Amino acid sequence: MQNYSVSVTSDRPAPFQQITIPLADGTVLHARLWLPQTPLADRVPLVLEWIPYRQSDGTALADSMMHGYFAEQGIAAARVDIRGSGNSDGLLHDEYLKQEQDDACEVIAWFARQDWCNGNVGLIGISWGGFAGLQIAARRPPALKCIITACSTDNRYTDDVHYMGGALLSDGMQWGSGLFAQLGRPADPEHVGDRWREMWMNRLEGIAEPPLATWMQHTTYDDFWKHGSVCEDYDAIQCAVWAVGGWVDGYTDPILRLMEKLSVPKKALIGPWTHMYPTWGQPGPQIGFLQEAMRWWRHWLMDEDTGIMDEPQLTLWLGKDPKPDTRAPDIGGRWIGLPAWPPAAPAQTLFADDRRLAPAPGPVEAEVVVDSPLSLGTQGGEWCPLDGGGNGPEFAGDARMDDGMSLCFDTIPLAEAFHLVGMPVLRLRLAFEGDHALIVLRLNEVWPDGLSGRVTYGIRRLARPEGVAPGEMHEVELPLKGVAHEFSPGRRIRLAISTSYWPLVWPEPRLNAITLDPASLRFDLPGMPPEASHDQPAFGPAIHACPVPSQVLVPGEISRKVHQDLAGGRVELVSTSHRATWELDGLVMGGHGGHSYSVMPDDGASARARFFSVQTYAREALGWKIRLESSSEVSWQDGRMVLASHYEAFEGDEKVFARNWLHRIDY
Repeated sequence: MQNYSVSVTSDRPAPFQQITIPLADGTVLHARLWLPQTPLADRVPLVLEWIPYRQSDGTALADSMMHGYFAEQGIAAARVDIRGSGNSDGLLHDEYLKQEQDDACEVIAWFARQDWCNGNVGLIGISWGGFAGLQIAARRPPALKCIITACSTDNRYTDDVHYMGGALLSDGMQWGSGLFAQLGRPADPEHVGDRWREMWMNRLEGIAEPPLATWMQHTTYDDFWKHGSVCEDYDAIQCAVWAVGGWVDGYTDPILRLMEKLSVPKKALIGPWTHMYPTWGQPGPQIGFLQEAMRWWRHWLMDEDTGIMDEPQLTLWLGKDPKPDTRAPDIGGRWIGLPAWPPAAPAQTLFADDRRLAPAPGPVEAEVVVDSPLSLGTQGGEWCPLDGGGNGPEFAGDARMDDGMSLCFDTIPLAEAFHLVGMPVLRLRLAFEGDHALIVLRLNEVWPDGLSGRVTYGIRRLARPEGVAPGEMHEVELPLKGVAHEFSPGRRIRLAISTSYWPLVWPEPRLNAITLDPASLRFDLPGMPPEASHDQPAFGPAIHACPVPSQVLVPGEISRKVHQDLAGGRVELVSTSHRATWELDGLVMGGHGGHSYSVMPDDGASARARFFSVQTYAREALGWKIRLESSSEVSWQDGRMVLASHYEAFEGDEKVFARNWLHRIDY
């Protein structure tokens, strides 16, 4: 992993103020506001971030580093706790509800009316905040002039944490249990006074059901997922859009689609990063993203010609020489620029020649049965790795063990560099016996010593088409995630095909095998666009404002282990996290949690996932101490998915709330 130092712009945090925002229905939202300190002749624009993660404590450090920087550079910035989160009134039930968008439009208008504001507002956000930016932009609040959306999606079903190719993602179950844990967090009495307890009990009693239960009941792209998916009407967005992400993250294909489908001024930046802003991007390199953001804001919110719109529409990291490591991968490479998407890229088509990938078809076996052990994938990492996150090393590791349990087709060692820019597509004929079947494709770069690094991958939960009998061959088209990558001379390109990728994706309960026709295999790999610019962008160094003071009282500890019972056969992956106990403005926060996945390698119905969380909040000066405990468990029972959920809340040592839920779900 490339580690670059991030410079701090000053030796003290930028000043801020806690404010309240009244809504028309009487709800009061709490926010943190940074105003520029230097005298300005004109009023200033506002940059808004809209998320539920507690601006007065949970994201206070990161907020002060980013929004404080914007204020230092002459632009106001605000972080609002959405309804039902942090110190704001109301209830939070689920992601991206219409009420959330309604509130955002009202808040944007409120800020635009303030006497210090020039009437122009921009939105910035990553993950939930990135989703919110797109969704709010589609509502067209008049004061909203531009957005920066990072690690987000235009389609909540096909390219979010819940499903991939129709298959249930373990990351989605993990995030569902995480959001479930957040629903009952209390407001801080330091900010809301004695109202905190009434607000808290309303939140606890207002947990109608775990969000994961709702998500798991919508297994196809229906109206539930269409809400908040801007792909339903790209033209609804009428402000400028800058979409940012990383190839290691789960949210890169939406960036490419936005560049193709949006009709507004737009830009894209995709680096070799996971789920984080490029200022702190890992695996690296980190860049001066906040300076680039200021160029964007000044262009669209202050009518300054910063030159940002004269540069390539897409700036993409062309990866090279990937060194997989579950803890600290390294991806070399360089930047390329493209004027538009999709590019006029030539594609090279590869075919099966025995077990090789070749420019022309060769002799192959008539049929090949793929029936992978369900434990295949323990080195595959997580769909959305979080730089070690709170759950141990989450990146994809050396794939050769998984390759050994897959059907693999390799090229001969490359005589020259091979460029891949775009979305690979595999076409072939296959058959399966059940109503559904899982197929996983991995495109790897293989070093001469056998090291196998995943470059991109695709997952599809196949449904047998109408009119096709069980076991009947039919043609499928299987895209892999888009990527920009340079395969080095002397290496091999490997296509690995399996019927499992556990625990990243939930396994089928039975009839796991797929029969392939290798003679039908056609693998299209888009190459380097001739219009690509190879000039390297002049990004500045990674910098941010000084964070607000805090203190780590007890360091955190994380663990991620794979256990295999050689006698019984069960394989289990266990991640645990003892979060750091830290203090901020007299509030002490801590806790622990984790998740585990287990399966018998030959029995999909044995799959089980468990999640638990313990959160603590305390203010010694007020004699205030809160503990929240939640858990979720997913398993197969009698051919149906079963979700068991539990929530408890304690004030001091007294249990003040407890509830259980049980859902049986067809999948």
